Amino acid sequence: MDGSRVTDATQFHMRRGELKGAVRIVRQRPPERFRWRDAVSNVSKAAATLRGLDRMRVEEPVRELVLDLADHDLKREVVLDARKFGVDLDRGELLPHLTLADLRRVAYLTGVDALRIGKYTKLPGGFGDPIDTAACVVIGRALGEHHRMRAHKLWLSVPDPDGPTRLMKHHRIMLDRADHERREADRWLALAKSLLAGG
Repeated sequence: MDGSRVTDATQFHMRRGELKGAVRIVRQRPPERFRWRDAVSNVSKAAATLRGLDRMRVEEPVRELVLDLADHDLKREVVLDARKFGVDLDRGELLPHLTLADLRRVAYLTGVDALRIGKYTKLPGGFGDPIDTAACVVIGRALGEHHRMRAHKLWLSVPDPDGPTRLMKHHRIMLDRADHERREADRWLALAKSLLAGG
């Protein structure tokens, strides 16, 4: 396994049901933002399917490893990758502590509807109650990517303005809609970025 890529080595162990071996691989390899991060994300995804002590035996060593990372950006992204699968590597040490009031304020400033986040994660009832910052950031990024993909799909459905085909009225409507989707994507990504910055 010494000469193998970290992603291949962890996949080998996970296919054999040896999650401890996969955890050992990510603990031994030098942390970096590409393959190592993907390998840790795969281990987190596998840990999400476990329960009780089995999950704790996988989740806790990974959490300790992440907390010891010197690269703050990598640490934060690994935590967010894990949160996509419902694995919580942050117990309040890494991401900002924000309340529902903070979320509503940032949503207002960026021009998005904070209630849309409530469709995907439970939001607290009181304005002073804490939110799940990681979940809100993951959802904000996902919604931003969703709107960005919709914008690209619309742009690809319209003839090239510089080409021989003349743009019809419905093409212009589609272009306007694509611009709207792009702006919506930018707003959701701005929300996620603001939450990570502490609101």
